[in-house]
Amino acid sequence: MAQDVQRSPERAKRLPRAVREKQILDAAVAVFSQHGYHLAAMDEISDVAGVSKPMIYSYLGAKDQLFAHCVRRESTRLLTAVRDGIRLDVPPDMQLWHGLRSFYGFVAGYRESWIVLHRHALTAGAPFSDEVTALRGRAIELVKGLVVSAGTERGLAPQAEFSGEGMAAALVGAAESLADWWLDHPDVSDGVLASWLMNLTWLGFNDLVEGDVWRPTE
Repeated sequence: MAQDVQRSPERAKRLPRAVREKQILDAAVAVFSQHGYHLAAMDEISDVAGVSKPMIYSYLGAKDQLFAHCVRRESTRLLTAVRDGIRLDVPPDMQLWHGLRSFYGFVAGYRESWIVLHRHALTAGAPFSDEVTALRGRAIELVKGLVVSAGTERGLAPQAEFSGEGMAAALVGAAESLADWWLDHPDVSDGVLASWLMNLTWLGFNDLVEGDVWRPTE
């Protein structure tokens, strides 16, 4: 059993079910983030949560069901944080910048959640990886909307529609890779990360929707 995962306070005898489930899920995310799905032990999750294993099974199921609950909760948290961070009263590029800052703010505030989603759920296979793939799809749709909106404002809706989904997928992938890099470089602020990515991608998007595209030479 690892010694550096913080244990829950003394076991309480009676708590509302929602509070108890949150307690279990928080402990499970901490343990899964450290050990991964396959190596995480229910005994340790029980110890960290301060509840018995039978209570975990009763509330949230066996380890595979518990991990699925964790992945689903953290996916929802992440997408909600990004959506709530996007301001609709500013131009598309600033909407994206605010969304990226919210994304990196989530990774900073919920580091263990991001590790579970990005490093463990994907490698654990279906159905866990399916949940993360669905999350990525929703993020791509969100970014695509901003790209298409920028193109439409410039009277270039057909070009933006044609390239929007692919460009959004590229940006989401870059954002995820940069977040993974950030786990080992936490001294960089979320605003700096968002600015790096905007400079790397949005300038290119802007050229694309303006019709100024790069082509290979013969």
